[in-house]
Amino acid sequence: MAEKSERELQQFQKRLLDLADRSYKQSVFTFTEFLGLAEQDVFWKTEPELRSYGCELNGGRKEADRVVIRFGNPAELSYEAAFPIKCVHVTPLNQKFADDLSHRDFLGALMNLGIERQTLGDIIVGEKQAYCFCLENMAEFICENLTQVKHTSVKCRICEEWMELACEEPRREMLQVASPRADAVIAKAWKLSRDDGLNLFRTGKVFINGRCCENNSRALKAGETVNARGYGKLIFVGEKGETKKGKINVEVAIYR
Repeated sequence: MAEKSERELQQFQKRLLDLADRSYKQSVFTFTEFLGLAEQDVFWKTEPELRSYGCELNGGRKEADRVVIRFGNPAELSYEAAFPIKCVHVTPLNQKFADDLSHRDFLGALMNLGIERQTLGDIIVGEKQAYCFCLENMAEFICENLTQVKHTSVKCRICEEWMELACEEPRREMLQVASPRADAVIAKAWKLSRDDGLNLFRTGKVFINGRCCENNSRALKAGETVNARGYGKLIFVGEKGETKKGKINVEVAIYR
């Protein structure tokens, strides 16, 4: 996916302010479409201006990478509005002859239907299947039109109970670093050289808890989520003591 230009991000900031203002003036909940990391960063930079309107983020599952923002304060409005998010379970018609399908395969098949990326949330890939989060007005369309992924014939159904999701399990690893700095953890987790790791920060490709981070020396805290574009996502579990040589053991949970 092409990264958004500075002008597009400025226009998006204006749209956030317009949605918040409409929510307040019309006493209704308003929603964005699914937002990527760059757009979430714009939101967090604008959040002080938006806070009084009431803001909530939801991607349909815990620790979602792509989220929808809802504007409106439930305590001030006379009703509650659910997030317009649905989850579609995609499975092969014949498990035995199905291809090994990747995130790219499922996303490509959806995009080939003419679906715009902002209407799609996270795609959780399992054993030759996927759970695709989408805006509710796209769920039926996907179920009716997504019949093939790569060379595999598939069927779709809307999950009414998201508890049935077989969520992706991260790989737990212990890393030895000089300090819990973001650049040290990222370089160790994805086996990058110092220059390659620093370049991720210089080019705005590191996001911590949805916010772009250009400070490579920032110390990570337990529970923080780190996204490095082009490499993946990890959760910094925390420090686990020192080695005899003065290195720090840290635990991370790395997603594929």
